[in-house]
Amino acid sequence: MNGLQAVAEVRLHAGHDEMTSSELVQAARDCDYIVSYRQTAFPAELIAQLPTSVLAILRCAVDIRNIDVAVASQHGIAVTQASPGFVASVSEWIVGAMIEMNRGIGAATAVYQQGRQPDIRMGRELRGATLGVIGYGRISQYLCPLALALGMRVLVTDPWVQVSSAGIVQTDLDSLLGQADHVVCLAVANEHTENLMSAPQFQRMKPGACFTNASRGNLVDEGALRDALDTGHLFAAAMDVGRAPDQMPSLVLAQHPRVVASPHIAGLTPEAIEHQSLETVSQVRELIEGRLPEGTVNAASASRWRHRVQ
Repeated sequence: MNGLQAVAEVRLHAGHDEMTSSELVQAARDCDYIVSYRQTAFPAELIAQLPTSVLAILRCAVDIRNIDVAVASQHGIAVTQASPGFVASVSEWIVGAMIEMNRGIGAATAVYQQGRQPDIRMGRELRGATLGVIGYGRISQYLCPLALALGMRVLVTDPWVQVSSAGIVQTDLDSLLGQADHVVCLAVANEHTENLMSAPQFQRMKPGACFTNASRGNLVDEGALRDALDTGHLFAAAMDVGRAPDQMPSLVLAQHPRVVASPHIAGLTPEAIEHQSLETVSQVRELIEGRLPEGTVNAASASRWRHRVQ
């Protein structure tokens, strides 16, 4: 906030409830830039009503799927997103989730805290197990060396990236699913990856394997995952995301006895939040100073900003 106030007059939404579209349009009167978090949607009808003073919508997050970028471009409004500041945070959560699924530390602690003696459970090591990662973006590129350091064999599938890192084997999805003891879904969520993991994919996984989703809920057919857990084909699943509001895990899956779940907090650390917050401040400063930030997703269409600033 100090950074924003150093370069601009800042108006804040003081309420705790989400603004309605009409309230947001009214609040944006005479404003040049709108800074929002990931839950604030900008559908076509809202963007069309924004005051002509608005030059850019800045998303203090990576996910811009609820911003109609095409319509913003038609109106000459720039749209920016923050880069992933949660790479280390999410990677560490994944390692912790894999350990938890195979050792049951949290479950045993919960029983102890109820004043009872937990059952003794045989664990499974990560060392010597095969990790299969779907998608080779920034998180995967950070996670894979951690897995290698733990003594895991690492497979990666990504049709858009050529993997050349030492110790990592690139393969196709079917081969990865058939070999991996742990499958971690880190694919990009879009219309092409809807239900990327559905019944056929879960059946191709090794019996007794574990599945982890730390990307987005719409990548997974939740009914198919539940069936794979109910039949015992999968040993366990871990999820930080799902199809509940704000990408939360769905309760019907989160309460399953074979599931480790957290409420979309894998990237919620001070370091991750600071990265994206201060990057957004930097983007505002660049726009004011006459430069389009690197995070602008529709730079060629930012005509309002060009007419006003340049």
